[in-house]
Amino acid sequence: MKRFLPYIALTLFVLQLLTMLVSWLLSAAFPDSGIRTLLSGEGLRWFFGHFTQLLATPCLVGLLLLSMAYGVLVRCGVLRLGKSYREGRARLMTLLLLVVYVGVITLMAAVPHAILLSATGSLWASPFSQALVPFIAFGVISLGAFYGIIAGSFDTLADAYDAVLYGIRQFAAVLLFYVLLAELYLSLHFIFDI
Repeated sequence: MKRFLPYIALTLFVLQLLTMLVSWLLSAAFPDSGIRTLLSGEGLRWFFGHFTQLLATPCLVGLLLLSMAYGVLVRCGVLRLGKSYREGRARLMTLLLLVVYVGVITLMAAVPHAILLSATGSLWASPFSQALVPFIAFGVISLGAFYGIIAGSFDTLADAYDAVLYGIRQFAAVLLFYVLLAELYLSLHFIFDI
């Protein structure tokens, strides 16, 4: 599968270039159709001027946070079924810390007049629901690092840091495909004024 990923990425890049060319041809052939071209001054200003804002979405942030959490979760060793005393103690202490973490978030979101509820007191469409992925990612990273330190998987701070980077390295292809697909999708929205 990894052999085909570069070809898929190249295909998406070529599709982006073809989209730009076809938009120019369609706008020239059908000037009254409302089709905008990416090769006009307006199109190029939109593409380059809004590139960062278009990609900087909650989806990208979620992908980055979840990839970091994945790296810590895999590298800390909590998923291995070790039975040593140190690992058992680390599991118990991490479970207690998880209960505290969930309890604090519950108090900030589930009780009446909680700080993370919306202005109308709703749980959804509130700061809590908007921060659900960051809450999960932060919890996994923190608890995984805690477990890794107690169980001995992380001997130094550099080990925990490497675990976070490991997750980003594992998800690097997903991030690249996100950029390519998002730009292609958003370009089609611009061309057809959707």
